[in-house]
Amino acid sequence: MIEAGRSHFWHSDGRRLSGLSTLLLLLPFFAIIAFVFVYPILQLLVISILEPHPTLDNYARVVENPVHMRVLMRTLWTATLVTALSVILGFPVAYYMSRAKGTVAALVAVCVILPLWSSVLVRTAAWSFLFQRNGLINSALMGLGLTSQPFKLLYTQSAVVIAMTHVLLPFMILPIYGALRSIPNDYERAAAVLGATRLRTFLEVILPLSLPGVVSGSLLVFLTALGFFITPALLGSPQEMMISTLVSKQIREVLDWPFAAALVGVLTVFVTLLAIIFSKTLRFDRLMGNAS
Repeated sequence: MIEAGRSHFWHSDGRRLSGLSTLLLLLPFFAIIAFVFVYPILQLLVISILEPHPTLDNYARVVENPVHMRVLMRTLWTATLVTALSVILGFPVAYYMSRAKGTVAALVAVCVILPLWSSVLVRTAAWSFLFQRNGLINSALMGLGLTSQPFKLLYTQSAVVIAMTHVLLPFMILPIYGALRSIPNDYERAAAVLGATRLRTFLEVILPLSLPGVVSGSLLVFLTALGFFITPALLGSPQEMMISTLVSKQIREVLDWPFAAALVGVLTVFVTLLAIIFSKTLRFDRLMGNAS
């Protein structure tokens, strides 16, 4: 087992494992990470620089072409919108989950976790059915007399943002729920004894202590949204392409692997810098929702 607060491994009888034993235990994990993640990324970076000859022209194409920069900015904007919506929608659910008990708490938890049991493709296809011209949403709006003709909902950025928010919402709710659950109930009682209203207690006690969970969830949702492919490809339009779709097009249609690798390299550098900033400004254990 692992002693709390330390990084040493221990035997069940209390003896600490040696450094070599710890390394051997972790070696399979690091080998898998290196094989399925580090090696492919490094290979792509090599391709982007060395093919067809040593050059940085592929990266210059990303920066100099306004179309490619618009795709990159659209991807960042979409990821930001999805993250913001996830916080707005996910925080109340996480707060209610942390306060609910018994059957109600179990039901809410099932509703949050159940979507994770189905694939992203299935959930995206369901949204495609809802957004189509004669789908449920347009039929309901026309049936209620709110519109005389169907709206264009499918193949828009709004459809992509809504569907991505639905898919990624559990990754926002669960870290916030963990942070809220770690806040002792004594804090709220102490605030009430001191005369604070429920709103003031929430704003000055609960919300600040839950921020590590919010930051953790936001980081998970934002970084995942940057590389989303299925939902933008099925619900978006070619005029509102995201960077994952552009990379797929360069590989499958144009067969320009070096430029596709350069796009991946730019995105990798951005994600790495963002992760470093977060790791420097917030401790890892607080990002995981440990507010104690």
